[in-house]
This record gives sequence, C-alpha cells and structure tokens, in this order.
Amino acid sequence: MYSKKSGLIFGFHGCDATLVQDVVAAKKRLQPSVNPYDWLGHGVYFWEHNLRRAWLFAEEKCKRKQRVSRKKVSPGVLGATIELGRCLDLMDSEHIEYLKRFHEFLQLLKIKLPENSLLDSHNVFLKRELDCTVLEFLHHWRYQNGLPAFDSVRCAFQEGAALYPTSGFHEKNHIQICIRNPACIKAYFIPLEEAVSESLLQ
Repeated sequence: MYSKKSGLIFGFHGCDATLVQDVVAAKKRLQPSVNPYDWLGHGVYFWEHNLRRAWLFAEEKCKRKQRVSRKKVSPGVLGATIELGRCLDLMDSEHIEYLKRFHEFLQLLKIKLPENSLLDSHNVFLKRELDCTVLEFLHHWRYQNGLPAFDSVRCAFQEGAALYPTSGFHEKNHIQICIRNPACIKAYFIPLEEAVSESLLQ
C-alpha cells in the first residue's frame, strides 16, 4: 500500500565531466548499469542527497579510466531531481521481509545462486552477485505474474572504516538509489561550483 514514495529528492551521479555536459544538453542519456554484481540490481545509480560522495566516486572512476586510456579525464557530478515512484525500499521492514521471503522461494525452486564476492579491508562485499541476481529474479517474477513493476530500489549501506574505535558509524555510509524506470528522473542539473567546493570542505 505504501510502496509509492511521494515527493521529490535530489540524486547525484558521479561520472566524467563530458558526460555531465552531454546529458544536461540532452545529447546523451544515462545508460542503466547491467553488471552482474550491481548492488541494487540493474538501473541508473545515484547517491541520495550526497553530492560529496558522488564527487569522490567520480574522481576515483576517472583516475581508473585515465590509467587505462592514458588520456586525461575530468570528474564531474550530474544532479537529478527524482521521484522514486513505486520503490522497493530496503530500509522498510516490510520490503526487507519481502526480499527475504523471495530468496527463500528461489531456494525452494533449487535455483543455483552466485555468492557476493570481493571483500574489502572492512569486510564489505564490493561485488554483489547474489544480491543482484535475487533482485533481478524478483523483478522478472513480478513481470511474469502481472504485478506492478518497481520503478526504483533504495537502500542504506554501511561502508568504510569506523569513525573512531568501536563506533557504529563508518566513513562511507550512504544511501544508494537504483532507478529502473527512467520516467522517475524529472530533470537533470549541474550543481553550482560553490556547492561542490563546500561539500568537499565538509
């Protein structure tokens, strides 16, 4: 009943500066990520209300791209005004239980599932093959059974080093959004330079 999220939020997508300009100018569209290890399944990813994290991600991504291509790649952040629509919100206990039950259903069907992999130094899985597969099976199952599709998937993640000894807070904690229905993205914008600078100083 309450899976439809009302209101608009800001999402930030870290990428290279050229892509930011092209998307805002409507020359290109953001393409959905379809990696088998995507944390929230396939779709277009945004950091929810987290300009700083998007910028740091863009810097890391551009450095990796530059090492491969040997060409200078400048980081950028694309802002988006988003309506989540019918959202599979994995911070909602009802939705958490729903996903858990669906995983149990797949096990009853004897479907072979992969495992999450590539643990980092803080015991966080960087490749979520299991989670991605379960979510994609869920979306497909709903489609096959005539159920309304989820427009988006949303979850909070604990990541990075603890802020201080025995802390439950971590340096890279964030909320991630995966947009499956492009109609949820109402507008794109380029964050003001002072907003970027301010976020990096925080």
